[in-house]
Amino acid sequence: MPVLLYVLAVAVFAQGTSEFVLAGLVPGISADLGITIAQAGYLTSGFAVGMVVGAPLTAALGRRLPPRWTLTGCLLVFVAAHAAGALTDQFAVLLVSRFVAALANAGFLAVALSTVTAVVPAGKQARALAAILSGTTLALIAGVPAGAFLGEIWGWRSALWAIAGVSALALATVAILTPARLEPREPGVRTDLRAELGTLRSPELLRYLMLGVLVNGATFCAFTYLAPLVTDGAGLGSSLVPVILALFGLGAFAGVTTAGRLADAHGRLVLRVAAPALLAGWILWALLAERPSAVWVLAPVLGALSFAVGGTLIARSMAAAHGAPTMGGAYSTVALNLGALVGPVFGGLAIGPLGLVGPLVVSATLAAAAVVLWFATSRRRATAPPS
Repeated sequence: MPVLLYVLAVAVFAQGTSEFVLAGLVPGISADLGITIAQAGYLTSGFAVGMVVGAPLTAALGRRLPPRWTLTGCLLVFVAAHAAGALTDQFAVLLVSRFVAALANAGFLAVALSTVTAVVPAGKQARALAAILSGTTLALIAGVPAGAFLGEIWGWRSALWAIAGVSALALATVAILTPARLEPREPGVRTDLRAELGTLRSPELLRYLMLGVLVNGATFCAFTYLAPLVTDGAGLGSSLVPVILALFGLGAFAGVTTAGRLADAHGRLVLRVAAPALLAGWILWALLAERPSAVWVLAPVLGALSFAVGGTLIARSMAAAHGAPTMGGAYSTVALNLGALVGPVFGGLAIGPLGLVGPLVVSATLAAAAVVLWFATSRRRATAPPS
């Protein structure tokens, strides 16, 4: 695999840490800026909205630019946004900095995914995409706990400075290793924006994007409320929350790595087996939410299954969007982050009537919808007359 993939993964690691670390920094931000916990929580929503908006916007604006310019430009904005956030004493400025950082994050990821499919042979693309996405899973394992530790020792601003520093190192290397120009693998494929947007009419692409929204919604619905599920739900001590988060991240890393090795040749088989297993896992956790042993076992298992299915869906989406060489990464990024946006919202709404088991019920419901959609559309494809 090209060294560039691992450099991109380092940048994605820093960006994934930025996206997820805020949950552990909210109390410190609230106290330091004199705002409520609820107001501080808006920072997470602002980041999610920026991710959804930023992917197609940056991909569309930068599609005529060399990927080296686009990737380094996104990283430069990302670093500057974190520096501005770390320096400000105003909540409004911090909120805007989070939104801008998310725009840059989404644009970087969208262009990185498209770049990978251009520089790696077709039979190795799923494995290459898994290498990129491993940055996100490593953020869950190491970045988020490290950011929370820095916030505890030196304050929440130190975590933002650390993320900016890692991103700045990645920026310099990306600027050197990223190709100045990408040649299309299929010379006959049109690359004007209207033609690329036209690929969204593809039932196959829409199928994988919708599945991505549902599966990622289930994943981040439960993950967002993992801390209270561990402490108030299962009765474990708060000191064990980082350990459970790390276990979930280790499972996620194992899942995305394994799926990356299988998805190119056996992607449909991975989905056929892992998606029902994922549904069964969410149901089981909802039923056993009060048992500490269930948390220890199911956190890494569901981390593995969630990211194995999610990573495979991204690879299938990118393959289905082959007619959109610059926008295909944006489609997958939007689906990924729509799930991360709506899943926690539904999970929060479910806590009122159902208590802390509510997010797990929502995760199971979203996973069930994904399984039904997968098998229903697979059957329709199997019975469709040949064209």
